Amino acid sequence: MSAAGLILIGRMGWEAIRKAGWHPTGVGGLTLGADPVAYAIAAASFQTDAQIDAFSVRKEAKTHGTGRSIEGNFRAGDTVVVVEDVITSGSSARQAVTTIENAGGQVLGILAVVDREEGGKAVLEEDGRRVVTLTNASELGLRP
Repeated sequence: MSAAGLILIGRMGWEAIRKAGWHPTGVGGLTLGADPVAYAIAAASFQTDAQIDAFSVRKEAKTHGTGRSIEGNFRAGDTVVVVEDVITSGSSARQAVTTIENAGGQVLGILAVVDREEGGKAVLEEDGRRVVTLTNASELGLRP
């Protein structure tokens, strides 16, 4: 969540979305890990030809107030990219995808900053999801 990190992740994430050929109206994922990634990418898209907004997916819908499971700039019918800080098992991305689709959104794909290379990316791809990662554990020297 450093200023430099947000700028770097925002730019890299925005470039990866464009390179993937995705044209979302928004980016978001399961709070809390996805939040800074989504906000950084949305900010990086500002003043481009395809500005996008961000949203957060709650782990559980609120039991008071609006009772929403998605907060921020999201409406039924939106086309979105689910973002993650890291993919481990794929369960967080799966939960976000389910919540978004149940709310009427269309998921174009999943973008993660780091693939921990523990099988989560393959699980999501087996679900028929396109997954793009900015880096992985091996590239970062975190695996033997």
